[in-house]
Amino acid sequence: MERAIRSVVKTISWRTVGTLDTMLVSYIITGSIAMAASIGSIEVVTKMILYYLHERTWSKLKFGIIQPDPEYSI
Repeated sequence: MERAIRSVVKTISWRTVGTLDTMLVSYIITGSIAMAASIGSIEVVTKMILYYLHERTWSKLKFGIIQPDPEYSI
């Protein structure tokens, strides 16, 4: 089980990468640094919140986690 602080740090690091990507794509499409920064500054907040909630939800699910056999020990 992960602690919440780990999810926060992962959220911030991933959003940094994602926001730089969004700003680059926005700049390529619009040709405007101001527009790219505006788009990036809005999406960084909304997507950090969504990612954090997504990460915490997945940390509570047992889907895809293999539990060790209680009768087997090393």
